[in-house]
Amino acid sequence: MKKRWPVLFDWVVRFALHVATGALAVAVHYSLMAVLLSFGSPPVAASGVGFLAGAATRFLTAYFNVYTPSGTIVDAMPKFLLALGAQFILNSLLLAGLLEAGLGIWWAQVSTTIILTFANYLAYRLWVFR
Repeated sequence: MKKRWPVLFDWVVRFALHVATGALAVAVHYSLMAVLLSFGSPPVAASGVGFLAGAATRFLTAYFNVYTPSGTIVDAMPKFLLALGAQFILNSLLLAGLLEAGLGIWWAQVSTTIILTFANYLAYRLWVFR
């Protein structure tokens, strides 16, 4: 039973790091999204471009600061890109659905980000950076 605590502690610490570095990625995403919206870009397109900028930030901070990858950046990159593609589609679908349901742009985007945070952590921890 004692062996469970170090594993659980590692998961908690890594999730906290995932959230902290994710905050930086979200700041990049939302900042670029806000700039694009101010120039009249459609919300889903602005979110998509911001998402890609945030994703680049996420990959670098996750690879070097959150996980202990068993391979090189070159090994992790294809898996990250596949996970990113799934996240991009989910981000766009969730955002569009929440906007269609009547949520404001920022409430919809924040809700989408919160939902995807948990899915992203599991994908990164169990597959991308394994």
